[in-house]
Amino acid sequence: MADIAAMAARLDDAAREARAIPQITGEDSTLSLADAYAIQGAAIDRRLARGERLVGVKMGFTSEAKMAQMGLKDQIWGRLTSDMVVTNGAAIERARFIHPRVEPEVAVRLNAPLTGAVTREEALAAVDAVAAALEVIDSRYENFRFALGDVVADNASSSAFVVGPWMPAGTDISDVAMEMRVDDAPAETGTSAAILGDPIRSLVAAARLAGSAGLVLEPGWIVMLGGATAAAAIGSARAVSLDAAHLGRVGFTIEGGGA
Repeated sequence: MADIAAMAARLDDAAREARAIPQITGEDSTLSLADAYAIQGAAIDRRLARGERLVGVKMGFTSEAKMAQMGLKDQIWGRLTSDMVVTNGAAIERARFIHPRVEPEVAVRLNAPLTGAVTREEALAAVDAVAAALEVIDSRYENFRFALGDVVADNASSSAFVVGPWMPAGTDISDVAMEMRVDDAPAETGTSAAILGDPIRSLVAAARLAGSAGLVLEPGWIVMLGGATAAAAIGSARAVSLDAAHLGRVGFTIEGGGA
């Protein structure tokens, strides 16, 4: 049986210290998905005990190709906390990361609670605003290598996120052209249609998956709907930006050495 508290502490310490650790499945190859989510929840509880707040959730494996690569038939999810929020255009300290990557996303903000099985129409009715966003993912595992249980336990690799200008809820997010630039050089291009073919499907999945853990997506929370392209390594870059057609521009700078 997995030692939930010990594994949660190890992952939480690795995140706080920006220090890579071996995969936890190397110690427990029988780690179940339920145990992995329990570890994730326990690690987040440690953050909340230090004064952070839950501000939303993020979705992972929202690409059909990525799901096939991982042998999955469903998405994964993680929790977003207040210390992960970065203001659009602000600087992030490089020292807080191990080997960060960044991906372009679409985010929604909720005006009503969502949980469990909901329809697309119910999900849309709970959306207050939409925006282009960037998520910094930073696996706490050595060499950014992990099995499914590892990444779920590690809060789906989530580390920080930046949201662009909020647009009205009715703004079309179904097929938004996106170009992400790292140090002003094109890094990834794609479209929001890559998010499950329809980003709102990801919101429906978020309500279902979080609901299965007894979590209600609360009004005011942000849901990061998943990557529209592959992630790009930040490396020694000093700036990352995303141009997302009618959703506008979002970006951040990176300060300090390392990574």
